[in-house]
Amino acid sequence: MPIGNLMMDLTGTELTAEEVDLLAHPAIGGVIFFTRNYESVQQLTALVKLVRMAAQRPLLLAVDHEGGRVQRFRKQFTRLPAIAKLGEQYAQNPLEARQLAYRLGWLMAAEVRAVDIDISFAPVLDLNYGVSQVIGDRAFHREPEIVAELAGAYISGMREAGMASTGKHFPGHGFVEADSHLAIPLDLRSKEQIMQADVLPFAQLMQQGLNAVMPAHVIYEQVDTQPAGFSRIWLQDILRGQLRFEGVIFSDDLSMEAAGVVGGYAERAEAALAAGCDMILACNKRAGIIEILDKVKLHTCETSAQRLHGMLGKSFMNRSALLEQTHWQQAVEEISHLA
Repeated sequence: MPIGNLMMDLTGTELTAEEVDLLAHPAIGGVIFFTRNYESVQQLTALVKLVRMAAQRPLLLAVDHEGGRVQRFRKQFTRLPAIAKLGEQYAQNPLEARQLAYRLGWLMAAEVRAVDIDISFAPVLDLNYGVSQVIGDRAFHREPEIVAELAGAYISGMREAGMASTGKHFPGHGFVEADSHLAIPLDLRSKEQIMQADVLPFAQLMQQGLNAVMPAHVIYEQVDTQPAGFSRIWLQDILRGQLRFEGVIFSDDLSMEAAGVVGGYAERAEAALAAGCDMILACNKRAGIIEILDKVKLHTCETSAQRLHGMLGKSFMNRSALLEQTHWQQAVEEISHLA
């Protein structure tokens, strides 16, 4: 059975009866975990196992575990620095910064894979223009070439730990001040300006095997009137056509304020899928998930199914085995110094 194209969330640290029923629905293809789902490594490991058992088919499990402000699991996990620290290190020693980026990517991915979660939606490829309320130190650097260089090393570390990569937020969220969780950001630059700066890290890393992309809920007014995640121009003409990207396209969370410009949850889901998303995310509002399942004809085409299957985590050691690894201990020591 192909992986479904709707990713849902969970309300707490245990599965509810409603969630067991939802996970059995063939359109549910993934689960994203939040801080509210975590108490301890043991509890999370058990919850992940129950989620997979409830689905009884391949399921893509995800989390936002970047480090800094955005790290869902903290207690018993290594406290990861914001990736802007790598950009700061680059100014002092580029070679050491690249090595640390690889270590950080591996450490993040290794600890997440050790609890059988397939992916963290990482890395952030936005440029840090110093104005964005939501990006800020989640970005490696201001310069696209440095972002691509450090993110490339970070992705290599992720790959070594058996995790696929997701670059976000295409074509770039760093230039606008507004937070798309709370407002509808407008970027008034021309397509040429965006392509010559913000898109460069995405384009370079696609050539190196970037596995997936998550578009921004930002309206680039001179290109399209729809946010990028609902735009056939951005996803089909530019991302698939001009940049020849063949990986997965994930929507950003359809519950975000900026997504509301499209309509209700069913309209948002239909628009994201029609624009070219392979999988849509509906989080933090259970009624939205149910509305999508009730009103939208969800179907994973063969091409999307193959792409999504490639995002599943590769075999990796369990938590106990990881903590015995000298490689893990060294990575923790190096990253702790960076933090």
